[in-house]
Amino acid sequence: MANRQIPVRRVVMTGVAMVALAACEDFDFDLRDMGNGFDTSSAVQSLPGRPRPDDRGVISYPNYQVVVARRDDTIRGIAIRLGLDATELADYNGIGPDVILRRDEIIALPSRVTEPSPATGAIATGPIQPFDVTAVATTALDRADAAGTTATAAPATPAAAPAPVVRGNEPIRHQVKRGETVFSISRLYNVPVTNIAEWNGLDAAFTIREGQYLLVPQGGTAPAPAAATDVTAPGAGTATPVPPSAALPLPAETPAAPAAIAAPATPDLGTSAAQPASSGARFLMPVQGAIIRDYAPGSNEGIDIGVPAGTDVKAAGSGTVAAVTTDTSGGAIVVLKHSDGLLTVYTQMDGLTVDKNDSISRGQTIGKVRNADPSFLHFEVRRGLQSLDPNDFLQ
Repeated sequence: MANRQIPVRRVVMTGVAMVALAACEDFDFDLRDMGNGFDTSSAVQSLPGRPRPDDRGVISYPNYQVVVARRDDTIRGIAIRLGLDATELADYNGIGPDVILRRDEIIALPSRVTEPSPATGAIATGPIQPFDVTAVATTALDRADAAGTTATAAPATPAAAPAPVVRGNEPIRHQVKRGETVFSISRLYNVPVTNIAEWNGLDAAFTIREGQYLLVPQGGTAPAPAAATDVTAPGAGTATPVPPSAALPLPAETPAAPAAIAAPATPDLGTSAAQPASSGARFLMPVQGAIIRDYAPGSNEGIDIGVPAGTDVKAAGSGTVAAVTTDTSGGAIVVLKHSDGLLTVYTQMDGLTVDKNDSISRGQTIGKVRNADPSFLHFEVRRGLQSLDPNDFLQ
């Protein structure tokens, strides 16, 4: 009887021991830390935190720059903010220009932009605003200038102290290859998955895409990744098994829309397709005239409507005046915010009749078209920093 109790007692003691081990935060169930396994404890102690970006979202290192995405940011919005080509920036990061980015996602810059300085908010102590509506208005001006206005170039950034380039332990900038996962990258650089996720704003599933750039933090004692030829496989002739997560293909960048479902030309406001656009259009034309320059993302973020100077400019929809500013030649810019989160931007104006925070009704006069050669109104529709085709919203 006593001999039968010995195995039972051993099982009970083993179970208690396993529970105790599981309660330890550092216990590794797959035993990677045994022998020469994957041990990141020293690396974690020396890993720095991600530096704070400037007000544009830019972090500058000696050898490259990156941008930290804001809420609802897109590649196109970042390109507009930094004066870059949206298509080039999107191709460089392996993502579409209008895909909504995750907040804190890292976007690599193909070339350097103006270095952070006090003028760009690099040493500001206040929180970064997720959306600067005045910047959108200024962007609208820049797009309108290409249509033949007499506006001069924007003034250069005010002189400031030397650019605060982040030095020291510059993180490795790793471009994701097909078949890679955060876990395989973590093992490659001997850096914990959680640190890579925090630095790059990854979601809970650690989703990454082919072509994406990741910042891999490196501490004073963290080893550099070894070349494949320097790694000796444990056990002569033993093939290293591929983890299931690394064998699966990465998700597509953007799911393809079913061919049978066509996107509606205008927002669905309860009108039938047989009804004319004027019966249910989201916005009315701010001025009545011919479109002399149509919407072209990347080169013209709105439409230019040719009308005589002095023509009244009407609010395309009810809303609130979110911003009133001027361009470099003194022309007025007005931004209206509407109840559904859309913004309408009006440039090439003067004689304004509204002020910031005013409540505006649909069709209310907000100013006049300024004198220019040719004279026109530049009009944009935006959702956040992303421009939309005004033709889809106008009657």
